[in-house]
Amino acid sequence: MTDASLQEEIAERDRLDTDRLSAWMREQVPGFDGPLTYAKFAGGQSNPTYKLMTPGTDYVLRRKPMGELLPSAHQVDREYRVMAALHPTGFPVPRQYGLCEDDGVIGSAFYVMEMVDGRTIWDGTMPELTPEQRRDHYHAMIDVLADLHNTDHEAIGLGDFGRPGNYFERQVSRWTKQYRGAETEHMPAMESLIEWLPRTLPEQTRTSIVHGDYRVDNMKFAPGTEPRVAAVLDWELCTLGDPTADLTYYLMSWVTVPEGRSGVMGLTGPETGIPTLEEMVERYCRRTDRDGLPDLDWYFAFNLFRLASIVQGIKKRFLIGTASNAKAEETSARVPMLADAAWGFAQKAGA
Repeated sequence: MTDASLQEEIAERDRLDTDRLSAWMREQVPGFDGPLTYAKFAGGQSNPTYKLMTPGTDYVLRRKPMGELLPSAHQVDREYRVMAALHPTGFPVPRQYGLCEDDGVIGSAFYVMEMVDGRTIWDGTMPELTPEQRRDHYHAMIDVLADLHNTDHEAIGLGDFGRPGNYFERQVSRWTKQYRGAETEHMPAMESLIEWLPRTLPEQTRTSIVHGDYRVDNMKFAPGTEPRVAAVLDWELCTLGDPTADLTYYLMSWVTVPEGRSGVMGLTGPETGIPTLEEMVERYCRRTDRDGLPDLDWYFAFNLFRLASIVQGIKKRFLIGTASNAKAEETSARVPMLADAAWGFAQKAGA
């Protein structure tokens, strides 16, 4: 996130009580010294995120949104816990200063972490970089994802961070429930997916920490043009599960037309420097000691179904007035397209 993505105006429901927050920060954050001011980041549909500013140091605060929430969503305690566990291992996440589950401080649960300096790359085509720099940035991203999946979650205290059993079975069930909870209209493609996905679940052979939303704009890169991931952000959907889900969600960018965000379909190869899908899979498999991946179409269908369910939740929050982002209406219009694309991959996978 860059300062350019800060909102100029903050809605009443998103304002913070700086007196109470400052008192909490004095107890929790070593070296904290006010006065404290803040601004809200424009990005992030789900958990409102703020830049906290003091004369000496800047911080980041993420909170649960106000208002009626879907069950099992917006679990800021899980985001905090996974980053607090990963940071001492050297994995690139911000240092965590504290979690507050007392609604009395700012009106909802929140946590505070360090503000990591660096670049947010919003567009996966990376127009400002050279082909060589693009290649190195993409290699850095896939290497960091492999390192996450190689992390011993038991050794860092996350052995109970997800339920045992088939991850995809749990995920299909979860996102079906989330979709049903936020459903606003009948969509034939979603109905077909809800019937087909549970019947065709792939076998799970590995368990790891999964980020759940790993993509180019959910991380900070080192300042300048250094091809290093300085911090992986937005851990709201993290759990223990099948690393193939995380990987294939990231690889969705290679089957998504360039849209100014993560899509790079048709733009890979030596001319642009963006590695091909096959190169990324090979590099990941080498780093995680895998022989290869199964057919990807089922996984792409699942990931698009999951994305459609998430965006349907944003649509429902927009309609009832609790969506935290001004672009919620525009985003929510994507649900039918996501559902149709998911069903297209399901058909390629034999549906």
